[in-house]
Amino acid sequence: MYLPKSQITPNLYSDGELQYEATLQPYTGYYFKTSKGIYYTGRTPSDKPNVVLIDPTTIETPELNNPSFKGDPVVTAIYVNDPGPPSSVLDNPLYNGELIYTYYKLKNPIPSINPIPYLPYYNPVLPTNQDYKNGEFRRFFCKKTNELIYIEINESTYTKLINKDFQIEYSLYFGFNISWVLTGDKQKAAQTNKNIVELTMKRQKLYKFDEYLKQDYLKYYK
Repeated sequence: MYLPKSQITPNLYSDGELQYEATLQPYTGYYFKTSKGIYYTGRTPSDKPNVVLIDPTTIETPELNNPSFKGDPVVTAIYVNDPGPPSSVLDNPLYNGELIYTYYKLKNPIPSINPIPYLPYYNPVLPTNQDYKNGEFRRFFCKKTNELIYIEINESTYTKLINKDFQIEYSLYFGFNISWVLTGDKQKAAQTNKNIVELTMKRQKLYKFDEYLKQDYLKYYK
């Protein structure tokens, strides 16, 4: 997202008065406001991810056309943008607000809402006893698409990134993995791991990935 500085109000802070648009859950943290009155998470547009927020106090519940709706505690508790039962139902002398509302909601279920995607976090896979018996195991990583930021992750997070799962911010990171030698001749194990890292860096253009690993090619070695 690109917006000129003149069109945003940056570095605002929400103590929970704003909500995520997708889930209506309270949001606590920094946000910015555009000239069009739209709220986004982050101090500025460059502070990703920029998720849309809403101010619930500015959302108006639609007025109900039928006068018999006024004051009905069940009907006035409808979801935003829900017009309620049709007027033909309300004109019925046997109208019962609670029963009609329950029936109406069963016939018109609220669509499911996807959760806010989460960011990958440091959660490395540790070698098991079986891995040491095998002499090697697989390590999983991700890199931020537009920055030199690497994170060691677990296989589940890696799989979500590869499959572009909506639960994770796959547009901001891409995943990769490497084989890692755990046992055998110490010098040979270090050299093999070094070769694997350098080859992966070359093939996937992972600049300074070896520095992220601190060039520790004997990590987990026994």
